[in-house]
Amino acid sequence: MNKLANKTAIVTGASRGLGKEIALLLAAHGANVVINYANNTEEAEKVANSINNTGGRAIAIRADISDAAAVTHLFDQTIEQFGKVNIVVNNAGIMITKPVKDTTEEDFDQQFRINVKSVFLSMKEAALKMADHGRIINISSSVTRLMMPGYASYAATKAAVEQMSRVFAKEIGAKGITVNSVSPGPLNTELFLKDKTPELVQRIAGLSAFNRIGETEDIAPVILFLAGDESHWITGQNIGCNGGMA
Repeated sequence: MNKLANKTAIVTGASRGLGKEIALLLAAHGANVVINYANNTEEAEKVANSINNTGGRAIAIRADISDAAAVTHLFDQTIEQFGKVNIVVNNAGIMITKPVKDTTEEDFDQQFRINVKSVFLSMKEAALKMADHGRIINISSSVTRLMMPGYASYAATKAAVEQMSRVFAKEIGAKGITVNSVSPGPLNTELFLKDKTPELVQRIAGLSAFNRIGETEDIAPVILFLAGDESHWITGQNIGCNGGMA
């Protein structure tokens, strides 16, 4: 249960949903965890307290990860508190679903700022401050494998994340750091369920081999594997976790 003992992980967007599940699982396996969040201080502190109250070590750090100075602060505070950064999970993101004709420039720019620029800034900082033999795991989406109306700009942001991950894996490999992306299918989270009717959710669920959408518990163990020593020969890859949807 301590496969990540003496490791320190930053998980962005970790106050709820998939990020929360990842943070709790990494902590359960011995990692010190930094709960990064944008706005919800109460929920982020709950996650950190849950870890600390069960014998782990966690802190919550508020930072707009689309801002370079804030990302620098996030890494510096992590190192000040725990001495190093071994694992970074870039999970924070937003999803705006509209047909291309209805997508505003603001919609487009906001998604690229939060979904793509944040990952770029995090990897840039990691190149300078991450410990050797570290692990970077970027959360993409299985919509990059589908042609779903309304998802053009969102899918474009995640395709960018996947390609940046592949290239950065080659750039930083000399330090023994792996860089991979993980592409969940639709999940039972607030991000996915927002503005969707039960009928639409069921239609989407029917695309999977198991006739259901995923749970965060389906995805987090994959992140745990990629964060551990066993995954040292896996880098520059994208792993689909979508129940056979795509």
